[in-house]
Amino acid sequence: MTQEGTGSGTDAGAPAGTEGAAAGRSTALTGFTGNARPYAGGDPYADYRAATRARAELAGLVDLADRRLGAGVMAAGDEFFAERENLLLRAPAAFEPERFGHKGKVMDGWETRRRRGPSAGLPHPQPGDHDWALVRLGAPGVVRAVVVDTAHFRGNHPQAVSVDAVAADPAAAPEELLDPGLRWTELIGRAPVGGHAENVFAVHHERRFTHLRLRQHPDGGVARLRVPGEVVPDPAWLAALGTFDLAALEHGGTVLDASDRFYSPPENTLLPGRPQRMDDAWETRRRRDTGHDWISYRLVEQGEIRAVEIDTGCLKGNAAGWAELWVKDAPDGGNGDNGGTGGSWTRLLDRVRLQPDTVHRFLTAPVLATHARLDIFPDGGVARLRLHGSLTGQGARRLAARHTALS
Repeated sequence: MTQEGTGSGTDAGAPAGTEGAAAGRSTALTGFTGNARPYAGGDPYADYRAATRARAELAGLVDLADRRLGAGVMAAGDEFFAERENLLLRAPAAFEPERFGHKGKVMDGWETRRRRGPSAGLPHPQPGDHDWALVRLGAPGVVRAVVVDTAHFRGNHPQAVSVDAVAADPAAAPEELLDPGLRWTELIGRAPVGGHAENVFAVHHERRFTHLRLRQHPDGGVARLRVPGEVVPDPAWLAALGTFDLAALEHGGTVLDASDRFYSPPENTLLPGRPQRMDDAWETRRRRDTGHDWISYRLVEQGEIRAVEIDTGCLKGNAAGWAELWVKDAPDGGNGDNGGTGGSWTRLLDRVRLQPDTVHRFLTAPVLATHARLDIFPDGGVARLRLHGSLTGQGARRLAARHTALS
């Protein structure tokens, strides 16, 4: 299997309507290029070029392009062979060797037709030829990386990709985003990618964005697009809400660490809505010792918690048995150089019994907090944690200052 490599993304060939990116704005965390071997039967992922090390570096970041947060592929210049919506499906891309349709092989991704040159004398695609897709992020934020997954596109993947971003009205229509006068910012210059591979690029651009434009040069197929980053919520919206979930991913809450990520990620506990399946929760492996599992969180900012929900939805024989909730108020809000290590932990909920597949609700004495920690005993799963409350004046000011600095 090809090993991951490192290198710099090129900034050459910035398209019209795009601000040029300075050197160092993106870094390729993988070095996959060229075709993969033709499918020879058996497990189609056996020779998949996975970005194992790069994926570990991105653990804990929010996928800003998660459809569960409201992301969508709004438009594409071409989707002849496979629909653009496949880009944001949560499951790994599937491959059915015998499945063909009226247009050819049915692929689980976004695939465009083959580009041709303008004449018999110039049959090949021209240097600027490319296909594009517009993606609305589910939550506006700072993009830390872009993952362009070409699983099962072995010889029909793009030769290169580029990614631009813009800060616009989250509800902007495709025609507004396609306005030639709109200035996009280049996050990843035209960079080579490999077929049947997890191509990962780190992005170094401290700005808040709402939409991405993925370009593939000159044509081809991409299975999945992931956009790891940090949510930067609209402070005016949160102020209007008043009381909201201070830990929710869509509002800027994050997972800092967890004792176990064996079956599913702890970030699932902060997703919107109720879980639809067991893997839409956080579940740990079975403990064979006397310890317990836990998740630590950073709230959107300093807030006053007044109510708590712990949901074990869809966890029927593997829900956690008991839970405790601890909070602390870090002096810097958790966004400073020390990561919010100051402050002391206070127990907000004494150890409570959890029932399977149940929403548990608790009213608490109002308490100021920037961080929370959910302890479960001895192991098992929790689907959602909600910490209902409102921002303090200090928390609102710090959040507004960050939003301004990144806009």
